[in-house]
Amino acid sequence: MTTSLNSLETAGANIEQAITEAITEARTTCEPDGNSADCAVAWDIVEELQAEKADQQQAKSKKTSLENYCDRHPDAVECLIYDV
Repeated sequence: MTTSLNSLETAGANIEQAITEAITEARTTCEPDGNSADCAVAWDIVEELQAEKADQQQAKSKKTSLENYCDRHPDAVECLIYDV
């Protein structure tokens, strides 16, 4: 395989493109022999990238009420952060 997992992990900001590239590579890798170990690894990389994308989306949507309040009112007393 030409794409390493490390190079795909660094594409965190553009995970959608990394998934598309991984799918293309997995199809290419599996074309001659769909039962090879390289084929299984290629599709595992696709699954890992898709799971990472889902985790990132879930993390974005899980804000507490306080976080939402502080986003709207950053100068409120409840939102101040002190260095001690």
